[in-house]
Amino acid sequence: MNRHQIASVFVALAALFLLTSDLRAQNHSKVIEISPVGTSAIPFYIGTYTTGESKGIYRSELDLDQGTFAPPQLVAEIDNPSFLAISGDRTKLYAVGEISDFDDKNSGAVTAFSIEQDGMLKLLNQQASGGRGPCHVSLGPGGTIAMVANYGAGSFASLPVDSDGKLGPITSLLQDEGTGPVEGRQKGPHAHGIYPTPNGQLVLGADLGTDKVMIFRLVNQQVPAELAPSDPAFIQVAPGSGPRHLAINMVGDRVYVLNELNSTLDVFAFDQASGKSEHLERHSTLPAGFEGNNTTAEVFLHPNGKWLYCSNRGHDSIATFRVDPETGKLSPLGQMSSLGKTPRCFQIDPSGQFLVAANQGTSNIAVFRIDQETGTLKPLPSQIKVPNPCCIVFPGR
Repeated sequence: MNRHQIASVFVALAALFLLTSDLRAQNHSKVIEISPVGTSAIPFYIGTYTTGESKGIYRSELDLDQGTFAPPQLVAEIDNPSFLAISGDRTKLYAVGEISDFDDKNSGAVTAFSIEQDGMLKLLNQQASGGRGPCHVSLGPGGTIAMVANYGAGSFASLPVDSDGKLGPITSLLQDEGTGPVEGRQKGPHAHGIYPTPNGQLVLGADLGTDKVMIFRLVNQQVPAELAPSDPAFIQVAPGSGPRHLAINMVGDRVYVLNELNSTLDVFAFDQASGKSEHLERHSTLPAGFEGNNTTAEVFLHPNGKWLYCSNRGHDSIATFRVDPETGKLSPLGQMSSLGKTPRCFQIDPSGQFLVAANQGTSNIAVFRIDQETGTLKPLPSQIKVPNPCCIVFPGR
């Protein structure tokens, strides 16, 4: 091979190398541009406080293969949608408006949306919540009733849901009474969460201000369903505890009450037919020796019922407990940093693989992989920024 032939070979090789490098660069660019969420993605919605940069309700997606988020998008503009609930058929979303002057009344708001094909929310209608500062909403059996906890007013309300998903005016409004020993937080009732039992006959309402979990009966489960006082009327929690949220196991015989004011978790045996209860045990949500200020926020059972999680604001962590399959009692497994400040809310995806935590104080949402053998949490690198996040809800959870 002469010099000219050798030179031609080198030129050809150089051209091939440049072409290959260019293709690699193009492919690399494509990888960067591809959304981190793939075909296994599931959507979730984020409620916020709109003091500051937030405009309302946001939507993102979680990739169940990679544990990564899609960029969040604003899907509905609304004031202080601090808690959300999605209908069983996944076509409607309901949000409280944690305000005190809706429609020129001394009341907050409840808003119904349809979930459009592209994930955006379309306003259906709004109704008054019956009291100031509603902070929690849930749906009753068959999705024919929306139930609301009005924190500022210390009341629980129910609103009928028609076949189109729209809300009717309030059909029942139950006003709590009483106080607790913690000055500044328990001068009167403060309804904070409302939950139907699995059999659909009773409803439990956590009242932070009176240290009680109220028990209501669902009357006339067809539209318009109503709430009525039950007998017994409440589950008593230790003075100064401040029950905030609760979780009920799938068979309805254990109730786990998360107490905001003293960072504890109570376990009750519960008869969902009669409403009778028995206190079984109490756990701290904090590690031994912690001396800072802390309030708890959210509590959920894993879909398989084996583990329970709750969030600490101050210690800024998610506490994990193992659930005894025979007794329903808890064994502490430790705390994991929420990767931000003030984890007001978290949620577990319907598959049970991931826990997604909303850190209100640092406006970030983090994701953790749940060990399917032990229930412990492993932080993953993907995070998104959402202003003042305070609620996460997946369709189907």
